[in-house]
Amino acid sequence: MTHEINRRNFVAKSVIASAGAALAAGVAASEATAENKSDASADTTKPDAMPMGKIGDLRISRLLLGGNLLTHYTHSRDLKYVYSLAKHYNTDAKILETLAIAEQNGVNTLVVHNVPHTIGLLQQYRKQGGKMQWITCTFHALVGGLARFSRQVDELVDAGTDAIYISGVEADTLCGYRNAMASPDAAERTTPAKMDLLAEAVDTAKAHGLPTGLGAHRLGAIQDCEKAGLDVDFYLKTFHHHKYPSANIHFDSSFCPQPEAVADFMKTVKKPWFAYKVMAAGAIPPANAFRHAFQNGADFVLAGMFDFEIEQDARLVREIVPSVHRTRPVCA
Repeated sequence: MTHEINRRNFVAKSVIASAGAALAAGVAASEATAENKSDASADTTKPDAMPMGKIGDLRISRLLLGGNLLTHYTHSRDLKYVYSLAKHYNTDAKILETLAIAEQNGVNTLVVHNVPHTIGLLQQYRKQGGKMQWITCTFHALVGGLARFSRQVDELVDAGTDAIYISGVEADTLCGYRNAMASPDAAERTTPAKMDLLAEAVDTAKAHGLPTGLGAHRLGAIQDCEKAGLDVDFYLKTFHHHKYPSANIHFDSSFCPQPEAVADFMKTVKKPWFAYKVMAAGAIPPANAFRHAFQNGADFVLAGMFDFEIEQDARLVREIVPSVHRTRPVCA
């Protein structure tokens, strides 16, 4: 029993030490990056540097860290154990370590929902010297009304977020898209759009003076916002092809109903575009997914990554972005 207790203590201390070492390395890398690059145009000064873009005054890595794995909100088709597995793997110590490893590899921005425990960890990371930027959204608060949305936005701003966006669930729902995401009729509008409420929400968020965006799973939501002239600074839109075996099982397996139409429409949009769900929750290999996204016009790619995936994914983005033949001008 004593041996087991000592072993557990050793493992726990090793994890904490590893997180601390990674954090120190990540902070050093961030400081070096900040010293060597003063604007987005400087992202080509080093052959191995992470490509960067800008939203307002924010310099953002072309690869962003997705927050779903950190909040344990995973997509796993019918593999029910994956949710629990991610929760057990991504402990608080591991999340801090993951943030540091991301910074060490040039990923300087995270996209995450308003989950209080996770926001607390992000604040802890900053207090320890981490420089990771946050782009955050409310946890589907707008579906419950503008007052609830406004309170959560205030919470995120007070917590230290660097940018805000209206979540894809909120935008989809208010634009009338209520069918299940993976269903064959996911792209069909079922209720009238509430564009006035959506416009009020954008204005509420922008009043804080931070870059404000809008997320969507359905192309129609982006089209509605463009037609209405909503004053957003950027879009987050799901984007992946359907060339993988489980694309049509209609069970937590597809997140972009009309990829070709998305690519075509986004050519007409002048605002920065963050592509997310590019790997269809792990169904598409990252090299294929990233190239497809950047080639078809995405300015940034958002990827959920475990700590051991970050180095490879960052390397892929450093290789792909300078070499890809885009069909849409860079908008950030």
